[in-house]
Amino acid sequence: MAATPLRRIALITGAAQGIGRAIALRLAKDGLNVAVNDMPSKRQELQKVVAEIEHSGPGGQQAMVAVADISSENDVQVMTASVIEQLGGIDVMVANAGYLYAAELVDSTTEEWDKIMAINLRGTMLSYKYAAMQMIQQGRGGRIIGASSSAGKQGCNNASAYAASKFGVRGLTQCAAIELAKYNITVNAYAPGAINTPMVMHPQDAERGLAPGTTMLELTGMLERTPPPADPGVIASLVSYLVKPEAYFITGQTINVNGGTVFD
Repeated sequence: MAATPLRRIALITGAAQGIGRAIALRLAKDGLNVAVNDMPSKRQELQKVVAEIEHSGPGGQQAMVAVADISSENDVQVMTASVIEQLGGIDVMVANAGYLYAAELVDSTTEEWDKIMAINLRGTMLSYKYAAMQMIQQGRGGRIIGASSSAGKQGCNNASAYAASKFGVRGLTQCAAIELAKYNITVNAYAPGAINTPMVMHPQDAERGLAPGTTMLELTGMLERTPPPADPGVIASLVSYLVKPEAYFITGQTINVNGGTVFD
């Protein structure tokens, strides 16, 4: 069995902004060494996150940038290897990266469907897989956490592909939890509702298919039944608990964080 390092090591995908950034900062505050991932175009934002960790953490943390397209298996392999080489292993994987495109089913294209599945579902699978392989090799257990959504618990307007991908994360999480339990690895997911992030509240760029000034809440019909959006820190706090040793008995769960808009 591999020796446990002085600090556990976390890898967070989609960490240049929003929920991923909040998780990275919280885990660093909790004393973990942190690798932050996003697309190569987000390198500058990732470097700012690393600088914030190094200047505002409790002290002694290591942090690094690990750019990769998580829908690419080769990229995920290279990313994982770089984190292992620079930080010494992986104890926590937070597969947070995601992509949002809003359209009615009859207006959806196969290209957009495939892109959402590649990032949200295949990317999560690859993140789980290569982190799990390293955790098994290390022999000291681990924590794997994925990003589902309220749309992965209950369908909504204009989000058939997105919802299908997030329902898929739930199934993937349950299967991985069963398979990895014998290695002392827990696997869970969070299912956010309205969180004040650029993807949900300001998705006006053309690639997400939304008109300028339109929020995802308006398009999905959730605006009237949704409380004011929460800060990304509510998700970071949940992740902080799930990676703690005392959370060993929680696995296979996709936990709602939605202000009561969707119940299991």
